Amino acid sequence: MSTSPIVVHRPSPSGGRRVTAHRAGRDEILGTAYSDHDLVVFLENAGVADPEALLDDPRWVEWRGAPAHEFGSV
Repeated sequence: MSTSPIVVHRPSPSGGRRVTAHRAGRDEILGTAYSDHDLVVFLENAGVADPEALLDDPRWVEWRGAPAHEFGSV
């Protein structure tokens, strides 16, 4: 289980990474990101202030299964 409220999951075989946010005691799927821009938009829509500043902060975002900022297929 992640201690970060936002998880960027491993890349899918077709590309992109599922993004989830832990809110109100459950994980909510925000969408599939194909770039940092997509991720920032999802986080803005979820009410996160200044999401670009949080992408590399492990207290906020956990990158799973591949290096941060890589969205290509596995």
